[in-house]
This record gives sequence, structure tokens and C-alpha cells, in this order.
Amino acid sequence: MTKVLVPFDFSEEAQNALDFTLAFASKLDNVSIEVLHVLEIPATTSMGTMGGGEMMGDIENQIFFVELMDKRKKQLSDLEATHQNKPYAFKSTIKLGNAFKSIQSSILEEDPDLVVMGSKGSSGLEEVLIGSNTEKVVRTARCPVVTIKSKVNPSDLKKIVFASDFRSNSAEIAARLKRLQHIFGAEIFLVIVNTPGNFETTRESISRIKRFAKEFRFENVKAEVYNSTSEENGIIEFAEDIDADLIAMATSGRTGFLHLITGSIAEDVVNHAKRPVWTLRVED
Repeated sequence: MTKVLVPFDFSEEAQNALDFTLAFASKLDNVSIEVLHVLEIPATTSMGTMGGGEMMGDIENQIFFVELMDKRKKQLSDLEATHQNKPYAFKSTIKLGNAFKSIQSSILEEDPDLVVMGSKGSSGLEEVLIGSNTEKVVRTARCPVVTIKSKVNPSDLKKIVFASDFRSNSAEIAARLKRLQHIFGAEIFLVIVNTPGNFETTRESISRIKRFAKEFRFENVKAEVYNSTSEENGIIEFAEDIDADLIAMATSGRTGFLHLITGSIAEDVVNHAKRPVWTLRVED
């Protein structure tokens, strides 16, 4: 069985992710879809030092939270009813708490084969200070994650860009990429982005890509080298130039200070690309 986890907050982006998953499920046999909704628990407000003044706000928050919980339970129950007697299994779950931590715990508990998430992306100060739940999941999930920002029909995914430096080839990445190609019947563009600070000749780059394709017996692929000011810009620009339908990348699990210094190309692409992005974490 192929298990797909879809974090769902009833936003337009989340609905796009769910629609993609439902269409994707029709391409495979024996698929199980779990929709996860996370309700953030309102922080309780303590009494002021002089007493009074804040208790009413607490009560109103609690009443609102209970009403919202009942509403979400009803919405998810209706959603489950809609998807009964379908070719795929469908269930929903509500968790209370922090969105990212709840998604992370569900990934550990359910061990899905794929996570499909909607994302708005972010920029400027919000991106620097906070980042999105989607970026955090991309960095930490031990299964592939597909990020969706707009309506996408899986049947239209015929051009896949896989960006890498192809210096440390992973058999797992190659196998999953070939599986992706098989499911969608897609052509894969294997691309290395050349930057001023990390330049090499086209001959060197193409040679390394060809070794990767030969080692893992890829078919229907093209080797490409693209010049840009940065890796993340180059990946997004190349995908735009060839009108790609999906960007695929490996990401690392770096966290903390090292992550802040080096950044993550995959997370930046997930955040800024308009196209769907498929990522798989590899161990450092």
C-alpha cells in the first residue's frame, strides 16, 4: 500500500494539495490517504496582578476554540463521507498543538511513503525569522515531500527537472526518481547549475551527469548545464525556461547554526518556485 499524508488547514493551498493527491491516487493501486488537520491550542491568559480584566477573554477564547473544534470535526467527517467507496482508502485525523510538531509526529507514527503539502511561500523578514511549516517538513521528513502552490493535474507532469551536483550519487534518490518518472511517463532533465563562485567546464558537468544516468540506467533523460548567479536561482530559472512541470531535488537534514550559515538550496527553491517541488532528505 502507498500511504500519502496530506496536512490540511482548509486553505486554498491545502485544497490544491488534496486535489493533487486524489488525482495522483487514481494513477496507482492500493493507495491510502490520510488528511491531517492541526488545531493550535489558544494560550491561556493569566489573571492580572490586580485581578479581573482578563478572565472574560480566556472564557471567550475557550468557547471559540470548542466551537471551532466541533466545526472542524464536522467538516472532516463530511470529507470522509465524500470519499467513501473510492478506489483509495481515506481517513482524517485532528491533532492539537503546534502545526509543524504535529505533522512531524504523524510522519514518525504513520511512516507515509509521501507527504503532499500546500504552501504559500514567504519572503523578506518572514522568511528569515520564521520560514514556513512546509520548509521545516522538507528539511526533516524522512520520506519524499511534494509541495503544491496552485492547482496541478498530475497527468500534466511530463517534464521533470532534477537538479544536483551529481558528486555523491544516491541509489535511493535514483530509484525514487525513476519511480516518479514511471508514474507520470515523464522526461527528466538532469541539470547542474554553474555559478561564478562554483564554476566548472561544461565538459566536466556533462560527463558527471552521464555517469549518473548510466550507473542507474536512466532512459528518456537529457543532460543540461545552466549558468546563473546562484544555485537556487538557476534551478528556478531553468525550470521556467523549459516550462518544466515539476522540480525534483535532494535536501539535507542540517539544522541549527550550521543550517543558518549555509542555508538550504532545496528549501529556498520550495519557498520561491511557482511549480510543484519534490524533495527527498538525504543524510549528511
